[in-house]
Amino acid sequence: MAAVELPGLRRVAYGVVLAQAVLTAVLAVLCLVLWGAHAALSAALGGGIGLAASLVLNLIVFRKGAREMAELIRAFYVGEAAKFGVTVVLFVVVLATMKKMLVPGALFGAFVAAFLVHWLVLPRAMRRLDGGQGGGQAGR
Repeated sequence: MAAVELPGLRRVAYGVVLAQAVLTAVLAVLCLVLWGAHAALSAALGGGIGLAASLVLNLIVFRKGAREMAELIRAFYVGEAAKFGVTVVLFVVVLATMKKMLVPGALFGAFVAAFLVHWLVLPRAMRRLDGGQGGGQAGR
């Protein structure tokens, strides 16, 4: 079986993380202006949890270059499990240590918004990736 390398997919995956970071910053500033520092902190933490989890997934999946397909699929499963674990651990830590300062709507709203970035950014980026590499992959 031939080794698979996914430089375009790596770029898309880290682009999603960047979009999550930008969205988190925008939401935190918006919350600061509209509802104050506690809401801004909550939004930053909620979006940051989603961002950290996505970053862990990407680091696990894309830490090596070309790999066999079975190893790549295994990396995605391990990455998704790690993403779930990081999400749970970070929520527990944040809820346990900052419960008096948190604004739940901002915390969970920003987390959900960061999560939804996948559904908004990924399909469009994948269409561009397919269009840009459609004929070029066969010759490799």
